[in-house]
Amino acid sequence: MVAITFHPNQAIAVLRRERVDIGVFDVAFGTETVLDRLAEIRAAAPATRLVLLGARLDAQTIATGQAGGVHGVADKRLAVAEILRILQRVYEGELVLPVSGPPARPTRAARGTPGEYPKRLAAFLTPRERQVLGALVRGRDTIRLAKELGIAETTARCHIQSVLIKLGAHSRLEAATTAVRFGMIDPQTGRWLLPVI
Repeated sequence: MVAITFHPNQAIAVLRRERVDIGVFDVAFGTETVLDRLAEIRAAAPATRLVLLGARLDAQTIATGQAGGVHGVADKRLAVAEILRILQRVYEGELVLPVSGPPARPTRAARGTPGEYPKRLAAFLTPRERQVLGALVRGRDTIRLAKELGIAETTARCHIQSVLIKLGAHSRLEAATTAVRFGMIDPQTGRWLLPVI
């Protein structure tokens, strides 16, 4: 199915009705930005892989998109053939982001109160990514994690990388520590503790 919409509200309505493999969103629409709607879009279609297109992709925009669970970010000024290649890579399960240095960490103001920050992080993780994070907390390596979840090692690596990006972590240990510190994961069982929004 192919659908063209002109506002995130229309896109969300389609995503709630139809199964969509890839959703492509312009970062800006009028004076608004789709970045503010990513959690709502993810909730409407958790399985849809999201790609952002923008003309001014600064580090903060990319980091916000990563935290919001997008699977690809591309400059809309690229040749159509290159954008199509990016969409194909995303469809095949790859995380495709512009090279712009390490992702920006959320500022204290963006994090909000201590209780809000883990809930915001949790909202960006897919059910599979929550399982992966639980496995990381239990110290599983990629091979064992893949076997326990019944997925290929390459898929496991992709999920791990996505978890690290969304948590703003530089290592598996940092991701696991963040999850335990914010009460997201039970360190003994790897069970998810927060309510899922």
